[in-house]
Amino acid sequence: MVADEERPGTVHGLVERQARRAPQAVAVRCGGAELTYGELDARADRLAAVLARRGLPPGGRAAVALGRGTEVYVALLAVLKAGASFVPVEPTAPDALLRHVLADAAPDLVLTEQRHRARLADAGGSRVVCLDHTAETAPPEGEFERREAGPDDLACVFYTSGSTGLPTGALVEHRNLLTAYAGWREVYGLSAEDRILQTASLEFDVFTADWVRALCTGATLVVTPFNLTLDRTADLGALPALVAEERITVMELNVRTARRLTALLEASGAGLPGVRLLTVGAEKWYLDEQVALQRLLGDFTRVLNVYGLAEATVDSTYFDVRGAAVAEGAEQVSLIGRPFPGTRVYVLGPDSAPVPAGRVGEIAIAGGGLTRGYLNRSAETSRRFIRASFDPDGRVLLTGDLGLLRADGVLEFVGRAAAVVGPLGSDRVTTVTSRVKAAVRAEGVLRAHPAVREAAVVEVEPTPGKRLTVGYAVTVPQADGADGWSLTQYLAEQLKGFSAPAAVVPVPELPRTRAGKLDRAALPLPAPPQHTAPRAAKAGASRKGGKAGGPAGVSDKDGLGCYTLFVTVAATILARWSTDHFYPGSTDLSGVPSDYHFWFGLLYWAESAAFGAGVAFLLFGLPAVLRQGRSLRLSLLTYLSVFWLLASWWPQDNLYRLTAATDWPRETTMVYVFNIPLMLAAVVVVTFLLSRPGAKK
Repeated sequence: MVADEERPGTVHGLVERQARRAPQAVAVRCGGAELTYGELDARADRLAAVLARRGLPPGGRAAVALGRGTEVYVALLAVLKAGASFVPVEPTAPDALLRHVLADAAPDLVLTEQRHRARLADAGGSRVVCLDHTAETAPPEGEFERREAGPDDLACVFYTSGSTGLPTGALVEHRNLLTAYAGWREVYGLSAEDRILQTASLEFDVFTADWVRALCTGATLVVTPFNLTLDRTADLGALPALVAEERITVMELNVRTARRLTALLEASGAGLPGVRLLTVGAEKWYLDEQVALQRLLGDFTRVLNVYGLAEATVDSTYFDVRGAAVAEGAEQVSLIGRPFPGTRVYVLGPDSAPVPAGRVGEIAIAGGGLTRGYLNRSAETSRRFIRASFDPDGRVLLTGDLGLLRADGVLEFVGRAAAVVGPLGSDRVTTVTSRVKAAVRAEGVLRAHPAVREAAVVEVEPTPGKRLTVGYAVTVPQADGADGWSLTQYLAEQLKGFSAPAAVVPVPELPRTRAGKLDRAALPLPAPPQHTAPRAAKAGASRKGGKAGGPAGVSDKDGLGCYTLFVTVAATILARWSTDHFYPGSTDLSGVPSDYHFWFGLLYWAESAAFGAGVAFLLFGLPAVLRQGRSLRLSLLTYLSVFWLLASWWPQDNLYRLTAATDWPRETTMVYVFNIPLMLAAVVVVTFLLSRPGAKK
């Protein structure tokens, strides 16, 4: 053993301290198998010596690819004790993923079991050590020369979930894990009496977070024998019984599992007695869902919504719903709260500077949890980890997520940039923000439909260069209004045409990545638009937030058309009547030959009608422009340009007819007030027509 002062600032140093403090306390438990802290530390020491003799150098990397059980924790600690860093790899992962991770990480050793040896060797693990082979773990002769790691040394490489492509390795130092642990310990109130449940799979960062929280505290880590993250057939009904039997006090779930648990508890009336803390993360979790689970579990349990990235060492912010005021519209809001101790969070604008409270921008993270960057990805590291003069450390991580700081200091998660096509760069914050906000608003409205259990609104690209916003809904079986046409019409009615999705596609279940996050690439494309609607859908029924069906053949669109026609006619008559008051003599036909009276009179009425149409377009035309899917800035410019093209003819021609041909000051003024803007308006409209929906402007 090494004294505390000889090993400052390492994760395994904290575990060794717990082994000295209480060697007989249970460290890890899985099924009937247990390891005490003394056993765990001693076995990790012996294995560290074996790994050093097998060629794991100080500062090297070892991939750890073991199944569920107690041995994986021995291996992880042994790698750290040898002065190296570990790369957690799920041995049952797809071949392509295994090959990518092993090729990218290039580990010096791969630690696994005999049953996975051939597969890992085929995937590129050239030096495989099987820990269930007796010869591999026999006590070595003599002691190996141990290199003492420090806070700035690499502890592990987290490969991200790869929801936007192949996973990349985040380089996590000991100080990053220790900063994260200190924040967890303070916020979660961790103690040696806790029993922390581990449901995650080895490859995900929350797996490491679980065992660091437990083993650095002296608590007991209880491993579920079933894998709730990867095994979609795992019986969630066994979870409450396991929690009660193992006397679990702390547990973390991903959003998908939390939703399933909420449904289970609502149906069964059961609870999770003894659990004082339940954290939920890895995906957007709405406030109404957090409130519902909190109510089911009661005040004894703290239900937290946590947010973070592997690049910032797992968790960066948390929100405790207890005592929070829950306003109307909770189904459209996700609150991720305040930073953990040691972490700083900013919301940045297009210039990569913090924006005032209440404004949407890109979430950026700073502090001791910020990792080195990406393995073998210097360009990506430079793009995501940027210099920031406003931060004490001068460095922040751009998350690619949008959020806003509320007036009370609580951070609201708006949406992921992946909800729209393409990565989010600082130069695209303004354009992408409007599109993400529109998708988030539509998703919240869709979730509010009584026939919808789960929803997502994202941009898809059915053909190269053509982008559509599409809603996906997991519906209640046989529910009224649960077909795609009815849900599409429901969104159009509720959003009043403002950025409503092109279609809503009912799906039996939202596709998920291995990490349980929404797999946007696997979402089905919508069918080509139909020109007729199902008869039942046309009949319509009263829905939450919607309108009851009206007389046959009359719809909201028909009503809007009537209003538009009425405003056009009224404005036309008003313009024609006011001509004599504002422009007396401009329509005088006394000097025009009688054969041309009709044609000039028709022209004057046409000018008034154009003005009337312009007024109607000003009142009702914006939703139609926004539905075309162009950028918000171009859409607004086009909306104003069309209004000007229609409405300006009436005042313009009246003024021209009243102006003497030699009145050059007035003629010049009218040219620049009317004609030049007309040309610019025409250019804007042409640009709008030629641009692709969703194109950057």
